[in-house]
Amino acid sequence: MPEQKRDYYEILGVARGASDDELKKAYRKMAKQYHPDLNPGDKTAEAKFKEVNEAYEILSNPDKRSRYDRFGHAGVDPSYGGGAGGFGGGFDMGDIDLGDLFGSFFGGGFGGQRSNPNAPRKGETLRVAVTISFEEAAFGCEKEISLNRSESCSACHGSGCAPGTSADTCPDCRGTGAIRIQRGGGAFTFATSAPCSRCHGTGKIIHQPCQDCGGSGQVRKQRKITVSIPAGIDNGQAVSLRGQGGAGINGGPAGDLLISVTVRPSDKFQRDGTAIYYEQAVSFPQAALGAKLVIPTIDGNVEYTMPKGTQPGTVFRLRGKGFPSVNGRGRGDQFVTVRVQVPTALNAEQEEALKAYANAMGENSSEGSKGFFDKHRKKK
Repeated sequence: MPEQKRDYYEILGVARGASDDELKKAYRKMAKQYHPDLNPGDKTAEAKFKEVNEAYEILSNPDKRSRYDRFGHAGVDPSYGGGAGGFGGGFDMGDIDLGDLFGSFFGGGFGGQRSNPNAPRKGETLRVAVTISFEEAAFGCEKEISLNRSESCSACHGSGCAPGTSADTCPDCRGTGAIRIQRGGGAFTFATSAPCSRCHGTGKIIHQPCQDCGGSGQVRKQRKITVSIPAGIDNGQAVSLRGQGGAGINGGPAGDLLISVTVRPSDKFQRDGTAIYYEQAVSFPQAALGAKLVIPTIDGNVEYTMPKGTQPGTVFRLRGKGFPSVNGRGRGDQFVTVRVQVPTALNAEQEEALKAYANAMGENSSEGSKGFFDKHRKKK
């Protein structure tokens, strides 16, 4: 008595009237789920994979499917007594390449078709760093940088072949850079691809390599280039120069050059975006009586008239004296915080003068609960 088999349509999870496309879609889904490579050591998955292959082999063949629809398993398997053709032998994968099948699922992870090794490819992206001053960041500057990059060999023009010679298409892989490998047997026969060992995946054979580049088509060169750093750039930002990276491959475009910028901090200013912050020290008489101050900015010194009675911590704005926007849309402002300096050492004459001022204001030196400036702040 032969082993009872499940219905092929049930195995693939499709209706009896399923189209060829529906069968193929269902098969790919089930084959992916139970493939031995995805379930190593799982005997149950191995059996189901074999069962799925058998079901698809029958249903994807119009003649066998017709007999199966009429007579069931007896129509395609002689062990059921039908003798009308029989399943016979191992599963023939036909023109189905499981390497391609699983490559479509996983982006080539199972040895699917490789991209053309002779297709143009973009060159290497290079990265260098440069340090500039606070003022250079404000107004922009030019910097000369050194880099080591690959360039197309001038002797062979990037072909890798000695002048007057040319490469041949690899006879093993026929220029694809990969060879097809058949693995397994019977119901578990499937095909994958691997880099061609003869041409090392290049798809071509160079019989006479160029002496200058050794057949690679590229040489390393030390270069110095001038880079324009835009005004307003901030610490940690980068400048991108297209086409200044490594040479392209097979006639592809050159890569890019990324210059990472470090801005040295200023000993006077603090920056936040396009705003600049500065602390201006003033004396008590200047704060009380008002004064004309000389304020440093990134553009140079400017005069500012501080009004009488300016309190410690007061912030005033110098419009347009901040950093320019890196996109060229105007400039920020500079914010100046007033810091009143308290003398730490007075001579006898200065002490007497200050005491006289305190007496004139009715100030008792023993009063410490109210600040001097709080008590005599001008009422508005």
